[in-house]
Amino acid sequence: MLLDFEVQRCTRRCAATDRPLDPGDVCYSVLQVEGADVIRKDFCGDAWRGPPESAFGWWKSRIPEPTARRIKLAPNDVLLELFDQLADRHELDLRYVLMLLLVRRRVLRVDVPHALASHLNNDSHQRATDVMHVYCPKREASYEVPVAMPSGGRIDEIQQQLSELLIADAE
Repeated sequence: MLLDFEVQRCTRRCAATDRPLDPGDVCYSVLQVEGADVIRKDFCGDAWRGPPESAFGWWKSRIPEPTARRIKLAPNDVLLELFDQLADRHELDLRYVLMLLLVRRRVLRVDVPHALASHLNNDSHQRATDVMHVYCPKREASYEVPVAMPSGGRIDEIQQQLSELLIADAE
């Protein structure tokens, strides 16, 4: 069984403090499985204490300014090609972040039995999952992607790298 889920839009409210998230604020977003649902929770920078144990994905962003220009991301086929190329390189964290982006865009789907089994079989000293199992319906291919959460400094490098490779300003 594959999971095809909708990631909610940012609530623009902190899940911990219930304060509004204003344009320019740093925001941390978390995806968690709760029953049969995938839930997104957004946190302000002051309330962020790291991802909960039950999180299978999280990211840091900034609440956009209302006048910010829209960006246009590369087509899905380009993203998939880069995803394949990264399998042969040692940038596991970059591939992991790209995999999360592809799941968000519904190009890849989380393979629920593998994800839940990994979550339920972990010991108390290990993170919830070591590998994400995803499936690409377009290619009819399954992938195992090592969970490689980027370190603080590396997050900025990955964001810059992906921006240079995949994003162009929209007109």
